[in-house]
Amino acid sequence: MLVLVAPGQGAQTPGFLTPWLELPGATDRVAAWSDAIGLDLAHYGTKADADEIRDTAVAQPLLVAAGLLSAAALGDIAPGAVAGHSVGEITAAAFAGVLDDTAALTLVRKRGLAMAEAAAVTETGMAALLGGDPEVTVPHLEKLGLTPANMNGAGQIVAAGTLEQLAALNEDKPEGVRKVIALKVAGAFHTHHMAPAVDRLAEAAEELAPADPTTAYVSNRDGRTVGTGAEVLERLVGQVANPVRWDLCMETFKELGVTALIEVCPGGTLTGLAKRALPGVRTLALKTPDDLDAARELAATASEPAADAAGA
Repeated sequence: MLVLVAPGQGAQTPGFLTPWLELPGATDRVAAWSDAIGLDLAHYGTKADADEIRDTAVAQPLLVAAGLLSAAALGDIAPGAVAGHSVGEITAAAFAGVLDDTAALTLVRKRGLAMAEAAAVTETGMAALLGGDPEVTVPHLEKLGLTPANMNGAGQIVAAGTLEQLAALNEDKPEGVRKVIALKVAGAFHTHHMAPAVDRLAEAAEELAPADPTTAYVSNRDGRTVGTGAEVLERLVGQVANPVRWDLCMETFKELGVTALIEVCPGGTLTGLAKRALPGVRTLALKTPDDLDAARELAATASEPAADAAGA
C-alpha cells in the first residue's frame, strides 16, 4: 500500500519551486492560485531569500502550493492513505478530496496570517532534539517550560517555547539527547502560544464546504483515520495549538499495511523519519521533477510486500 505524505514548515529552501514551474501548465496554475490568495507564490518560490520564506504567512501557502503542484505532476496514482505534517495536513486534505486546491490554499493563507500574528506577540521558536528517550525528554522539556510540540518518532522530538526557554535547553539538554537543532520557523507552533490563531481559523473554516475523504486521511491529533470532511476540518483548526503526533501517524501507516511512501515537494524530512521508523518500507522524496519517474514506478509497485520491496 502506498502512503502519500506532505511536509510541514521548515522544509522550504530558497528557489525550491523553480524547476517545478518548468512543467507544462505549472506557471499558469500557480499564477491562478496566487491571484486567488493575494500572494505571489512564484516569486517566493523562485526569487525570495531564506528570511523571506521563513515568514509564516509566506511559508505555509508556499508549501501547500508546492505539494499540490508536485502531486499533480505524478499523474493518476492511487495512494491507500494520505497524511501531512502540521501545515502539510491541509495539503493532505486536498489529496483526500476534502478540499479543492483553491479552498486548501485559501485556508492555509488565512492560517499562516493568523499564526504569524500570534507568533508576533512573544519571541518564540522551535528546536529538534535528536536521540534520547521520550519518557526522559518530555518531563525535562516541561521542567524548562517548553512544549513537546512535535512527537515525530524515530528518535526525534521538537520542543517549542520562548527563545529564553530554548536557550536554556541548549545549556541543559535531556539525558541521551545527542543534538539540539534550531528550526527555520518563526514561532512556537502547536503550543498555547498559538491559541489566538484557533479562533481566526475556525472563522475561516466556517466558509468552507468540506467533502468526505475519498482516501484514508490520517490525522496529526492522534494518528487515527478520519471519516468525514467536517471532522477533518475541525481537527485542522484545533491542531495549530496542539502537538503533532507524527509518531502515531506512522504507527497507523504500519497498521494499514504500508509498503511504500512518497513525500511530495519539498520532500526529505518525512522520508528521513520513515526510513528509521518504518524499516522495509520503500520511500521516495520529491525534490525536483527529475524524481517523478522513480516516484511513478514506486507507486505502480507499491502493492508488493514490504519485505520483498526492501530487497528490490
